[in-house]
Amino acid sequence: MARMPVTLQLFIRSSRVQRRRAMLTIAAIAWGALSLLLLLAFGQGLGQQLDIAGRGLGHNIAIFWPGETTQPWKGLGSGRPIRPRIADLDLLRRRMPEAAGISGEIRNSQVALTRGKKTNNTQVVGVSLVYGRIRNHIAAPGGRFLDPIDDAQRRRVIFLGDEVAKDVFGDEDPVGKSLLVDNVPYTVIGVMQHKMQTGAYGTQDKNHAVIPLRTFEAQYGREELSNIVVAAQRPEDMPELIAELRRTLGQKYGFDPADERALPVWDHVKDQQMTRNILLGIEIFLGFIGGLTLAVGGIGVANIMYAVVKERTREIGVKMALGARGRWITGPLILEGMIYTLLGGVLGVAMATTVVMLLAMVPTSGNEALELLGKPTLSPAIGVVAALILGAIGLLSAYFPARRAARVQPAETLRYE
Repeated sequence: MARMPVTLQLFIRSSRVQRRRAMLTIAAIAWGALSLLLLLAFGQGLGQQLDIAGRGLGHNIAIFWPGETTQPWKGLGSGRPIRPRIADLDLLRRRMPEAAGISGEIRNSQVALTRGKKTNNTQVVGVSLVYGRIRNHIAAPGGRFLDPIDDAQRRRVIFLGDEVAKDVFGDEDPVGKSLLVDNVPYTVIGVMQHKMQTGAYGTQDKNHAVIPLRTFEAQYGREELSNIVVAAQRPEDMPELIAELRRTLGQKYGFDPADERALPVWDHVKDQQMTRNILLGIEIFLGFIGGLTLAVGGIGVANIMYAVVKERTREIGVKMALGARGRWITGPLILEGMIYTLLGGVLGVAMATTVVMLLAMVPTSGNEALELLGKPTLSPAIGVVAALILGAIGLLSAYFPARRAARVQPAETLRYE
């Protein structure tokens, strides 16, 4: 403890002599820390936004489409069409109580939505009541999604995607207003809250409108489902849910549950996991690039410490000849390198924080590219990673020059001028 003030005094004296070199070294560390933090922050911001956009389609869901058998089964030939119907949904819910939700969809692609003299052609989908929850259709304030009474009484109510609402009603609030769906009057009960969405089938959710499944059946006379959406409680439950749905409908329609073409499926859980793996790889790559940039600053610290050792060779030799211990030599040098790194790291963190705060003020609403890119985010995890890298660079860049100084032979120091 008594040696610490002397160590600090030696560091301050050395810094005054090496002022310009020390400032350049601190600047190099600061630039490296800034690069590392910003790259990691942009990577995390992008990852968060892509995760949100992936959940726009729905969380832990799989979508099944009607297909055709590709192999004979119990005396039935291949090539038979498999067309699930509305009544199958109740059967699936009874056989799959562990599912978080099961919804059917029936789609019409070119439906005329008329408001006054204005007509827009869009996709209208008949859906089950859980559709809003499992497919992330959240009503904007002032509206609602479909409820059980809408379906039971075959009410002519419609829930609009946000882009559809804007196309049909402009700046007018649609909720409570009427429009014609293929010349049949409907009441708008809600508008979907704007969301990001990277995956889609048929069309983006913002560009379609939904009505109760039974209402769709009553108006268009169709019972065959366009697809079935299944939601799992947990990602690991999805494989068993997919297998159980195929077993259930396989028994009813007479096809091999292992025949994947009979009911093709899009397992969105797998896609989400793949996206997370890709994002993790991107974050590791960005961190590696930032770490290399920071290592350049570490090389600067090592260079200045080697120069310090060379300039103090005679002084170190005299100290060693007078009985100085190795740690008395290495201590001030390691402290000097660590302080250079610490000062540069603090400066880099301050600059990175300022940049992140300024970028957070940039408006992204209405710009899909900026919304998807997200905003850089400095998290505790990033801080821990940066601190570990800075600490390792500071220690290593000072340790090797200090070790070299501690191994100086006092007699050889007399050759240095």
